[in-house]
Amino acid sequence: QVQLAESGGGLMQPGGSLRLSCAASGSIFFMGMGWYRQAPGKQRDLVAEITSGGSTNYADSVKGRFTISRDNAKNTVYLQMNSLKPEDTAVYYCNRVPPIVGSWGQGAHVIVSS
Repeated sequence: QVQLAESGGGLMQPGGSLRLSCAASGSIFFMGMGWYRQAPGKQRDLVAEITSGGSTNYADSVKGRFTISRDNAKNTVYLQMNSLKPEDTAVYYCNRVPPIVGSWGQGAHVIVSS
């Protein structure tokens, strides 16, 4: 099964931007992919998804601020996060939509704080 590795997290002030990357060990060409996040003490939620055809959907909490994209040639999915808020603080994971249980990576830690 495909293995996923997230990168690009970090500490950012409110209003800042970050770009997360998710590299897959195999082809994701036919997969709908998503970015999930898990804040401390909360469940893991899907915040952005992109279909194999390139259509996108976003959770209301990130709509207009986050953009998901994919490069099938590189087997990579991206999440551009703008206008970051403290409530965006979480560990961000990518996975198929719906997720493959054995494919969760280590996640990318994003901390938004002044």
